[in-house]
Amino acid sequence: MFSLSLSVMCASPALSDLSDLSRLYQTEFVRSARAVGVLWAVCTLCFAVIQVVILVQPAWIGTSDSPQPGGTLGLFQVCLDSGWPVPECRGGLSSLSPLPSFQSVAVLVCVSLWAVWTSVVCLCLFRFCSAATVYKICAWLQLSAGFCLALACVLFPDSWDNPEMKSLCGNTAGSFSLGRCSVHWAYILAILGILDYATLATLAFVLANRQDALICHRGNVIIKTPQGSRMKCVGINYGQIPTEA
Repeated sequence: MFSLSLSVMCASPALSDLSDLSRLYQTEFVRSARAVGVLWAVCTLCFAVIQVVILVQPAWIGTSDSPQPGGTLGLFQVCLDSGWPVPECRGGLSSLSPLPSFQSVAVLVCVSLWAVWTSVVCLCLFRFCSAATVYKICAWLQLSAGFCLALACVLFPDSWDNPEMKSLCGNTAGSFSLGRCSVHWAYILAILGILDYATLATLAFVLANRQDALICHRGNVIIKTPQGSRMKCVGINYGQIPTEA
């Protein structure tokens, strides 16, 4: 009996150190994950706004420097420079009808826009659902948005053989041929958006996996010791003593 009590007393400092290590690791883990999560949410919101600009701006294609009257073209409008300060535009969002040749592209961009704004709305679910679940939902939505936007960017050059392009870029314009026009900033921004969606979705999956590693089985924590061996807390409270996994 005496030897058993002595062994328990000798082991108490080591067990206390492991408990403190568990609490310290959990605190740093949550703090870093929260900071990265806030950055991810801000970037998601910013690009959701940029996606609206990509959809509505008539700046996907524009004329290069030439003596002829210039202009720009988007999914919903074609604008030609005139003698007035404001260019003369045909089409627009008021009719909710894209240019006939770009209808499929506009639908894909709209689906992408819906997906990214749905992921923004899903940020409210952090108050009601586990963080890992919300991150995974948003990641799949962002992957879907990126896929639709990538498909739209691929189909867009194939739609250049249309009367609007020929009136703006000359008769040499056709599928995958810009004529006297060039790619403008809205189309470039859409291409960069594909990479942005891939990055945001990957980061969301990483954050979800970190949350899964942090909260396992009703609050248990898995940690790694400095020697690299995996440990796990066997109790519900974070103060429980880790045991070998």
